[in-house]
Parts: sequence; structure tokens; C-alpha cells
Amino acid sequence: MDCENGTDIVEFVLLGLSTQPEHQPLFFLIFLLMYLAGLLGNTMMIVLITLDSRLQTPMYFLLRSLSVVDMGFISVTVPQMLAHLISSSKTIPFYSCMAQFFFFYVFGVTDLLMVSVMALDRYVAICNPLHYVAVMNQKVCGNLVAGCWIVSTLHSMLHSGLLLRLTSPQNQTGFSGFILLGLSVRPEYRGILFPIFLSMYLLTLLGNVLIILLICTDACLLHAPMYFFLSHLSLVDASMASAIAPKILETLGESGSACISYWRCLTQMYFFIAFGNIDSFLLVSRAYDHYVAICHPLHYATIMSHKRCLVLVAGSWGLPNVYCFIHTLLTDQLSFCSSREISNFFCDTYPLLHLSCSDTHLVQMLIYTFGMMLVITPFFCILLSYIHITATVLKVPSAAGKRKAFLTCGTVVTLFYGSIIGVYFQHSSSTSVGKGRVVTIVYTVVTPMLNPFIYSLRNSEIKAATKRLLTTVTSV
Repeated sequence: MDCENGTDIVEFVLLGLSTQPEHQPLFFLIFLLMYLAGLLGNTMMIVLITLDSRLQTPMYFLLRSLSVVDMGFISVTVPQMLAHLISSSKTIPFYSCMAQFFFFYVFGVTDLLMVSVMALDRYVAICNPLHYVAVMNQKVCGNLVAGCWIVSTLHSMLHSGLLLRLTSPQNQTGFSGFILLGLSVRPEYRGILFPIFLSMYLLTLLGNVLIILLICTDACLLHAPMYFFLSHLSLVDASMASAIAPKILETLGESGSACISYWRCLTQMYFFIAFGNIDSFLLVSRAYDHYVAICHPLHYATIMSHKRCLVLVAGSWGLPNVYCFIHTLLTDQLSFCSSREISNFFCDTYPLLHLSCSDTHLVQMLIYTFGMMLVITPFFCILLSYIHITATVLKVPSAAGKRKAFLTCGTVVTLFYGSIIGVYFQHSSSTSVGKGRVVTIVYTVVTPMLNPFIYSLRNSEIKAATKRLLTTVTSV
């Protein structure tokens, strides 16, 4: 196949508001004043609401969030417009156009959703004033705002990805996809491996879904920060297993189809990296929660407020998705040579880079800087938090507490970060490919399956919630 890109599109030309040069100074002045007024007005609104304690109500909380969105929305388009009005160049690079398109839709859709939320707030305040405080509480408002951002970001990522596929067909011309070598190329092993992985996958789904169900339906667990993080961790574990296991089962099944299309491969890589990093950040949030609970128990309720928990979870979901979006865009620009065999059971970064016949330095630089930072930084944060926890527990004459602290710390480091570091820091060794596959199974299949048992089913509160749920179900 042709390894070169099949398109010459590197930039676009923006015609602007007017092609007549004599009109451009007037337009520049008008839009500059409008932009500065927009920034000043929204900034004043944010500062006033933040500083004035009398404005700490749901309506003004939503208004402050809307002001942030409005500032982002106008900052996506107006600066580029002003630059073109005073410059002879009307072009915009391809990826700058894609980035502008993405953030335009993020802020635009968020703005629409925020207006809907504010309309809901006004409806409750006017039509149900007696229930206003209970309905529009801080938690509901925080969830509504977070939902607006998450929905708009996911919509924009999907929209931008589909548009990018239309505008960058170069890598797919004559290229049908990849071949996953899987765990074993011997057909006689498939009959043994298929039921094993099917059982592990079903157990993973069952365990994590049960944890989510218990936390969402049990009032005793719903408002506790520890279980709030645990519910998100279970959701991520179930999603991560679902990104990998179905293709493994398809490869090990009767059809034995080891082929995977280009776009399915990129999609699998995106979600694998995203859920892996989200898992890492959520583990940091849980470690921080444990640190505050054990080392600062008197200030726990104040420090681990619902607002702070929302910020930690939103950051855990947001940062990895932004990184993975950029990572996938750069990978999509690579060209691939005649070899299509991936020496793994799913699409991962390094196998794709090894198959590429184009320059991969930009992707590798992204991995070794931001990628490693997203792995190593949470690892050291968890390690530091458990050092403090261990030091605190050792001062308490409780052997059970000591064993629990060491067990939790050892499980987190060994199962998750130990396996990741073992694969990605030694991946260059060609002799460790088989061992790398086995270690990879630990954090892609085994860890999501074991997490419900490690973090939850040994917990007395989870056991009590399970009994209450079973009692409710059997009594119906």
C-alpha cells in the first residue's frame, strides 16, 4: 500500500465578514469593543458572585457557570476573527480549524444546556417554591452543571472525530485494518481460553454493576465520599473491560476472527487509554480520601465536601479524555506499511507505532511527556498518601488496621501500577513480548474483576447494603 498521505489539505481560507478591505478597520473596532465588553461583563459577574456571600444561591451558581461558558465561547472565535481583520492572511491551519471546531461545539452545546438548567431552576423557584431548597440543592446543581459539560464534551468529541474522518482519508486508502495475534495463535488453546475469559468478563460486569447498584440505591452509602469515588471506579472498570474483552472473545471464538478495522482499532485504543488513566486518577482521589479520613478525621467532613468530590471526579474524567483525544488525533495522522500484525490482543499505542512507516516522534514525545506524567504523577501521589496513612496507623495499637492499610497499599501498587510499569517501561525488549501480554492481562482483565472484591466486598458496610438490597428484592 501507499505509505504516503493522500491529501494536500493543510489549511483553510476563511472569507470573513467582508472581502472589501475598506470595511475591515470598522469591523475590527466594533468586534474588539464587543469582545472586551463580553470579557469584562462576564468576569465581573464571576467575581461578584464568588465574593458576595449573599449570592451563594443556586440561581447565581448557575449564572456564574454560564458566564464561564460565555467567556470561553467568544474566546474561541473572536480572536481569530480580529486577527484576520488586521492581517492580509486569511488562512487557518487544518488542526487549528479542527480545534476551533471542537471547542466551538463544546462551549456552544454547554451554553444551550446551561440555559435549560437555568430555566429548570426558575421553574422550580416559581412553580414549586416550597420545595425549591430541597430540589435545587448544592448537589443537584453541581451534578447538572457537570452533566452539561460532560454531555457537550462527548458530543463534540464524536462530532469532531466523524468530521476528521471525512477530512483526513489519507491513512485509510487501500488499508483494511490490522490483525491481532492475540494470546495464542494455536487453535487448540482457544477452547480453553474462551470460557476462562468469558467467565472473567461476566464476573467483572456483575461485580462492578452490583457495586454501582448498591451505592446508588442505599442511602447509607450514597452520600459518603469514599463510595462516591468507588461507584465511578466500578463504572470505569466495567467500561475498560468492555473495551477489551469482547474483541478477545471474538478472536477466541469459533470464527477466530483476528482482524480489526482501522477505525475500530483507533476507537479501542482511545477508550483503553482513557479508562486506564481515569482509573489512575480515581485511585488518587480514593487515596486522598483515605488520607484525610485517617490523618485528619476531625476535618474530614469539611475537606471532603460534595463540591470537592465533584471537582476531583470531573478532573479524573476530563484530563484523560483531553489527552486521549489529542493522542488519537496524532495517531490518526500516521501512515502504516505493509505489515498489519499487532503482537497483542488489543490495539495499544506501542504496537501501532512499531507498524508505522511515518515519523512517530511527535506521538512518542506526547507519550513520554504527558502520557508518563499521567501515570507517574498519580503513582507517586498514591504512594505518598499511603506513607502518611501507614505512619498514622502505626501509632495506633491495632494490628487489624495495620494489615488493612498495608494490604490496600500493596494491592493498588502491585496490581495496577506495577503491571503498567512492567509493560511500558520494558516494552522495547523483544524477548519480553510473551511476558508483556501476560502482564497486560493483569491490568486490563484481572484488576477490573478483582476491584469489587478488594475495595468493596470485604467492607462491612457493603455487606450490610447487600443484605438490605436482597431483603428488599425478596420482599417484593
